[in-house]
Amino acid sequence: MTEATLASGRPAVSVIVPARNEEACLGACLQSLVAQTGVSYEIFVIDDGSTDRTREIAQSFPGVQVVDAQPLPAGWTGKNNAMVCGARQAAGEWLLFTDADTVHLPGSLARSLTEAIQRRASLLSYSPRQDVDSLSEKAVMPVIFAELAATYRPSQVSDPASRAAAANGQYLLISREAYRAVGGHASVAASLLEDVALASAVKRSGRRIFFRYGGDAVRTRMYRSFGELRDGWTKNLALLFPSPVRLAVLRITEFVLISGSAILAAIAAAGNRPRVAAVMALAAMVFYALLLKRIRRAHFSWDANLLSLLGLPLFSYLLLRSKLAHREGTVTWKGRTYGAGQTHAAPIDSYQGMHSGMP
Repeated sequence: MTEATLASGRPAVSVIVPARNEEACLGACLQSLVAQTGVSYEIFVIDDGSTDRTREIAQSFPGVQVVDAQPLPAGWTGKNNAMVCGARQAAGEWLLFTDADTVHLPGSLARSLTEAIQRRASLLSYSPRQDVDSLSEKAVMPVIFAELAATYRPSQVSDPASRAAAANGQYLLISREAYRAVGGHASVAASLLEDVALASAVKRSGRRIFFRYGGDAVRTRMYRSFGELRDGWTKNLALLFPSPVRLAVLRITEFVLISGSAILAAIAAAGNRPRVAAVMALAAMVFYALLLKRIRRAHFSWDANLLSLLGLPLFSYLLLRSKLAHREGTVTWKGRTYGAGQTHAAPIDSYQGMHSGMP
């Protein structure tokens, strides 16, 4: 625990990091968390059955408390089970749920708490800066996050008069009072989109939520291989977008319009038809410019933005794959397979009674 505690004797924030085979990134996450200043806090790593060096890495950081996740009950997702196990141990007035692949900028924890209080928000969530390295990441991640920005507009999400609700589970700060009032992660036990489901519950309760791009506070590299990227977005995309098939058709049509116009321009130029070439080239540039205008809202680097054209068919493939996997109940993540219907499910009351107690 760091800094002075509150008058109640509690730390201001309990940081809860669910971790299942996260040896590749957990060290950087914890290094950034233990260096936070300006606020009292405690850190819990919830070891969710890891078979790699996750536990060893967590235990190497003095002051970090390692908790074993309880056996996974039927119908629960592994992450929700780990979150609830962490919340049971937490003493903070606020709970920060953050993923093992995040890196927290200096002073960000204190600033986020101040921002939540100033905004009178019971739940504050940041969308981290997304670090991308491989070609597939650079191509598709800007497309996905541009669509998310259009679907979950921060101005609407943060407006108490709007029904829109969203959060990013990579950085979700919630008051202890609000978490208990809505039933915490136990109330969304079966949901694979637990961050949005929890935010919706908080907003329905009449409490404020605040959501924004948080590149000034936290960054992440979500996936380190194409397999992880494919499986991760297969798990989420069909839940994030209300009409994934329609969206897939729109984006593949956009790709055909841009690339097709460019190809026709090249063919016309080779056939000595300059006017047709000019018209097709102009059409390709206009469609591409409209794509880039939309992509810019996702806060990626210029080279990733330019590569987003190649991400359109990949995004369409992932949308359709996600839709099919959810329909057939074959969603796989972290070595677990989740059945059909695990979206915004109701709480499982029999287990909630075991996990809802918080000190």
